[in-house]
Amino acid sequence: MSSTPRRYLEEVIRVDHAGEYGARRIYQGQLAVLKGTQYEPIIQHMQEQEEAHLKRFSDLKRFSELVAERRVRPTALLPFWHVAGFVLGAATAAMGHRAAMACTVAVEEAIDEHYAAQEAELGEDEAPLRADIARFRAEELEHRDTGLEHEAELTPGYRALSAVIKLGCKVAIKVSEKV
Repeated sequence: MSSTPRRYLEEVIRVDHAGEYGARRIYQGQLAVLKGTQYEPIIQHMQEQEEAHLKRFSDLKRFSELVAERRVRPTALLPFWHVAGFVLGAATAAMGHRAAMACTVAVEEAIDEHYAAQEAELGEDEAPLRADIARFRAEELEHRDTGLEHEAELTPGYRALSAVIKLGCKVAIKVSEKV
């Protein structure tokens, strides 16, 4: 594909902004519970990367062509994702560090699929955005690997918890693209 349809580009910008916002809130929720533990610096590092991703989708100066000139509105569900992301992060962290890491793995695996599809769909006219998404995707996979290294899969009910979180992410993605 050489040219990206405007409607698709609007969905990409809207959903990626919402997703990075939600990821930041998940890590904030995890930090609220795991602050002062050995996991705080690990989660803090992942949150800082998510902050950089969010800034990329929020920085009107750098993203003026995508946001201001094209007038892409953010999702109307941002207030919901504000609460839902924090609650998901805090709830899984309250279940223990392994569950917090299981949450990270599930979210990042869902985001990996999402970003891979966007990379494949964006046209040559959006090469800089595609490059950003590729970089973000690599960092999300780093987060997944961090979660796996910190015993995510040893969480009681890991498969069920992971499946529910991934399903929630996929629904959030589809809804945020449109609303």
